[in-house]
This record gives sequence, structure tokens and C-alpha cells, in this order.
Amino acid sequence: MSSQLHLRPATPADVPAIFSLIRALAEYEKLSHQVTGDADTLKQHLFGTRPYAEVILAEWEQKIVGFALFFPNYSTFLTQPGIYLEDLFVLPDYRGRGIGKALLREVAKLAVSRGCGRLEWSVLDWNEPAIAFYQYMGAAVLPDWRICRVTGESLRQLGDIREG
Repeated sequence: MSSQLHLRPATPADVPAIFSLIRALAEYEKLSHQVTGDADTLKQHLFGTRPYAEVILAEWEQKIVGFALFFPNYSTFLTQPGIYLEDLFVLPDYRGRGIGKALLREVAKLAVSRGCGRLEWSVLDWNEPAIAFYQYMGAAVLPDWRICRVTGESLRQLGDIREG
């Protein structure tokens, strides 16, 4: 790892930088219109009484340039905990320096140290550079699984099931 690169767990003071990276990721993925949250809510969810996720930050020459946001999941087939990597992002000007690789390896180390049976994430089907990177890192991109998602009004309606 380069001496210019430093990985560390995020702190509450880092939340504005993390949220800025989330916006940059959304812009890269052409999904900026889907960012409806805010930094205050993110801070509560990362560092409140019940943390929902963790973040590892990548600093290049003391500037925050990337992050990995992840949270626990569980495999019933393995009967083991796992980690779901929600976001892995490095600012475009800092790509090609091993930062993404270092972030992914750091999350994998955490998974191993926590006794996890697997590390999972999703990738957009058009993001060929990311797919190639993940395969290079040893990941299997599963062609036969699709993500199912319920949000917004559909989620509220699903959760409002009433017996007749």
C-alpha cells in the first residue's frame, strides 16, 4: 500500500465528506435524482444509538477520496453472518492508484476477522469497469440473481397488510 494512502474508520466529523462522496457516486451512476437523504440522517444512522452501517474512508495525502459503506447480513444456507457492501467509491481523479483495491481488501479483512461466511455487493450491469475490477479481485458476478426492491409508497403499502 502506498504511503500516500491511509484507510481508517469514519468518525462523526467525517459525515459531510461521506455525504459528498455519496453524491459523487450518484452522479457517476447517473442516479443523482435518487439521493433524497441528508447528512444529518446519515450521521444518526452511522453513529447514533443503533448504528445501521459502517464506513471505511480512504485518504490520499490526507484528503478523503473514497469510501466503503457496509453493514451486516446473514446467510441461512451457511448459517453464518456476512457483510453487504452497499457502496465502494473512489473519486475519478484518484482511480488507478490501488485505492479501490485497498478498500475492498479492508472490508474483506473485517469480514474474515468477524467470522463472516461471505462478502456481497451489487454492481450495475452497464458498469463494465467495475465488473472487470471485481472479477479481477476474485468476485463471481452472479448472472442468475436479481435484486428485488420495494421503496416509497410501495413499501408503505406492503407494510400495511390488513387481515380482512
